[in-house]
Amino acid sequence: MYSRYQEFIAELLGTMFILLFGAGVNAMTVLFNLGGYPSITIGWGIGVFLGIIVSMRVSGAHLNPAVTVSLWLIHRFPKEKIAHYIAGQMLGGFIGAALVYTFFAAKFALIDPEHLHTAGIFTTFPAVPQYWPGFWAEVIATAVLMFGILAIVEQYASEKVGWFAPFVIGVLIVGIGMSLGGMHGYAMNPARDLSPRIFVALMGFKNNGLTDGSWVWTQAVFGSLVGGPLGAFIYKYTIGAATWPKNTSSP
Repeated sequence: MYSRYQEFIAELLGTMFILLFGAGVNAMTVLFNLGGYPSITIGWGIGVFLGIIVSMRVSGAHLNPAVTVSLWLIHRFPKEKIAHYIAGQMLGGFIGAALVYTFFAAKFALIDPEHLHTAGIFTTFPAVPQYWPGFWAEVIATAVLMFGILAIVEQYASEKVGWFAPFVIGVLIVGIGMSLGGMHGYAMNPARDLSPRIFVALMGFKNNGLTDGSWVWTQAVFGSLVGGPLGAFIYKYTIGAATWPKNTSSP
C-alpha cells in the first residue's frame, strides 16, 4: 500500500515524462526541422509508454485528469484520491514543459527570441477557427482513448500479461494521433495541455490560447473531461458489462 505522497510523486513523474518526450519531439520538428508528423505521434506514444512504466506500480498510471475523473464516475477509483492524483498530473505537465524549454532554450533564442509563434510546441490549437469542431474532436478522441485503455487493461489483466499493456497503450496513442490528431492536436488530457499552456503564458509566449483573449484552452480541457467519461461509460455498458467487477472502488 503506497502513501498519498508516493502516489502524487508517481503521477507527477509519469506525466512529466509524457511532456518531456512529447513536447520534446515537437521541439525537434519545429526548431530543427527534423522528423515530421509520424515522428511526432511516435514520440508522444513513447512518452506515454515510459510514463506508464514509471508510475504504474505505485499509482496505476492515470497521468491524466480525464482518466482519473472517468474512473471515479464509473466507480473504479475512490474520490478521496482524486485531488492528489490530479495535483500530481498538473504539476508534472508543468515541470515537463519547463524541462523541454530549458533544454532547447538556446535554440528558442535563435528561432523565436520574442516567443511569437512557438507556443504550439507545448500546447494544442484547432485546425479551423470555429470553436466546436476542435471541442468535439477532443471529445471523440478522448472517448476513444478511454474506451481503448479500459479494453486494453481488462484484456491483458485477464490474460496475466499486464506487463504488455503499457506498450499497447503507447501504440493506441500513436494510432489516435495518426488517425484523429489533425483537428485539435489530440491533447485528450488537461495535464498535457493546460499545464504547459500555463507555463508558456508565464514565460511570455504570445498567441498561447490562454492569456491572448481566446478560449482555445477550453477545447482540450473540457472536451477531454466530457470525452473520457463518455468512453468509460460506453465501455462499461457494452463489452465490459460481462466481466465488470461489482462494487469496486479502485482501478
